[in-house]
Amino acid sequence: MGHLMGKPTEVIGAGRTDTGVHAREMWAHFDSENPLDTALLMYRLNAYLHPSIGIDEIRAVAQDAHTRFSATSRSYEYHIHSAKDAFSEPLSWYIRRSLDTDLLDQAAAVMLEFTEFSSFARSNDSANHHFCTLMRSEWVHSASKSVYHVQANRFLRNMVRAMVGTMVEVAEGRYGLDELREVIRSGQRSRAGESAPPQGLFLTRVAYPEEVFHV
Repeated sequence: MGHLMGKPTEVIGAGRTDTGVHAREMWAHFDSENPLDTALLMYRLNAYLHPSIGIDEIRAVAQDAHTRFSATSRSYEYHIHSAKDAFSEPLSWYIRRSLDTDLLDQAAAVMLEFTEFSSFARSNDSANHHFCTLMRSEWVHSASKSVYHVQANRFLRNMVRAMVGTMVEVAEGRYGLDELREVIRSGQRSRAGESAPPQGLFLTRVAYPEEVFHV
């Protein structure tokens, strides 16, 4: 970024994801002392960046806006498929075992009963607290594919993958919904399921209040 701006320029992203996780939407901010030709800058950035990264828009924001701390919510999707599909393999978790989709749905609903998610945090997580407010937690099923949709004011590192891995274990009949509640209440990561593989996870939206864009 610095060579395009003519001086060292710090770029701050809205968050970070594990290796192998995808993002359909990600925001970042930087400070500029001078007006910018945003169309030209976007063109130059897209010419410079790896083909797997694309800049869709550059816009001015309020001076005190922060791409991470001004966000009001984040949304993720997790994709699984049960029929072998070479095109889905890099973007979805292929599960050969039979899953009870009704139990998946019920497990997703159980997540909405809680606000403390230590059971789905990394054991070495450095967050000050593990409270998150979930606004959405549901599976959408079609043919041989299922997609988990989750939205919250904040997420812990590895949280969604741990939630999905645990819900899959419930759907496989390894333990019931009341046991799932006990796992969450325990606050112990060791009692929850294995984390789902990273390739099925997508960051899909980072939401901001409208006043951020009122300049």
